[in-house]
Amino acid sequence: MSIFSRMSDIVNSNINSLLDKAEDPEKMVKLIIQEMEETLVEVRTTSARAIADKKELQRRSDWLQGESEEWGRKVEVSIRKGRDDLAKAALQEQNRTNGTVESVNNEIELLGTTMSKLGEDISALQLKIKDAKIRQNAIVMRGKATQSRLGVKKQLHDSNLDDAMLRFEEYEQKMDRLEGQIESYDVGQQSLADEIRDLEGNEELEKQLASIKAGISGSKADKAAKASNGNQETE
Repeated sequence: MSIFSRMSDIVNSNINSLLDKAEDPEKMVKLIIQEMEETLVEVRTTSARAIADKKELQRRSDWLQGESEEWGRKVEVSIRKGRDDLAKAALQEQNRTNGTVESVNNEIELLGTTMSKLGEDISALQLKIKDAKIRQNAIVMRGKATQSRLGVKKQLHDSNLDDAMLRFEEYEQKMDRLEGQIESYDVGQQSLADEIRDLEGNEELEKQLASIKAGISGSKADKAAKASNGNQETE
């Protein structure tokens, strides 16, 4: 099973569990990211272990290659000394060592392939985590907004709210009645300042009225004078 298959199983299991329990979307998103980050740590740990194993295998391959070369030297020495029996035995050891070198090199090659895939997994997982964190804020904000709207809708459809508004209107009407009672006590009552202000207002009105009357009287006198002069000129 690949790293991503395992991660998918874990995440899907947690998502299904959360959905069954109708958990907060914010918690669900955080859990998904947490699972992805934990998987990333695991993949990096596996990759680090693979790097260490490859280095160890490479050291062993180098050592075995040296052993093979040493056995080859011993084969040549035995042949030059006329000891074919020793040369044959040394050749067998060299062949056995070469077989081990080939096996170790195959392990190194397979490990290199695994490391390459792990590197791809790490890069892909890092991108997924980055994308998930970017989308996390939007999901959280949408979740909060949805919860707020849901709360408002519940309040608007709550009969208790209607009762509260009715009581509020009753209080307003009561305050209007009380204010009306207070104002009724002031009807027909004037303060000294109010009375003096009225007198001043009346005096100003009398002046304006006198001015208008004077104007009218003057106009009549002018007309009478003009009429008298006209009659005299006619005679």
